[in-house]
Amino acid sequence: MRNVQLDHAAHKASSYNYPVCYLAHDINVATNVGSFFRMADALGVERVFLTGKTVAPPNPKLRKTSRCTENYVDFTLEDDPIPVIDRLKATGYRIISLETTNRSIDLALLEVSVDDKFCLLLGSENHGVHEDLLARSDEVVHIPMLGENSSMNVASACAITTYDIIRRLNHQRLPTPHIDHGTHHDAGGATPDPDSGHFAEKYPTKTCSKHHL
Repeated sequence: MRNVQLDHAAHKASSYNYPVCYLAHDINVATNVGSFFRMADALGVERVFLTGKTVAPPNPKLRKTSRCTENYVDFTLEDDPIPVIDRLKATGYRIISLETTNRSIDLALLEVSVDDKFCLLLGSENHGVHEDLLARSDEVVHIPMLGENSSMNVASACAITTYDIIRRLNHQRLPTPHIDHGTHHDAGGATPDPDSGHFAEKYPTKTCSKHHL
């Protein structure tokens, strides 16, 4: 059988989300934020929280990098990340900061079990994750760097970390409850948690068509 490259028309989207979300704080590079949305769509990340000075949709550079996936990934805008972290922790999420510190651990050593829920905390290229947010993290993880450079682009690190965590969530499960505070932008409406009734409201579908990505 010939090995033939498939085009977009052959792709069948899934509505399944893993219990993983992103919290991007003070990230002012639109292409990085666009990459978060594209990864979230590709890997089944349930929500992106944009806090502080993080670039938010609508933004032409973000949209170009995301290939319109901000229309399909649920996201929340908030000024202060700390209340977001507190709400996530209250619903059982582990806060995992991506940063190199004197106490950070190799990503490979991060313990992952089937019942875990994760929020990946992402900081800016210049300043990283703020110390007050590191202090509220359950774990701080880094990706070992073998070359001369001591770090990698935050979007690249986010992609590696997300894929590794999802790979180790060894049983599929229904999406976990979304957090229902803040200014929400739900792509066509999220599935409510049967126990909490969160996200019962469906928001209007946005304008970008998947067939034109």
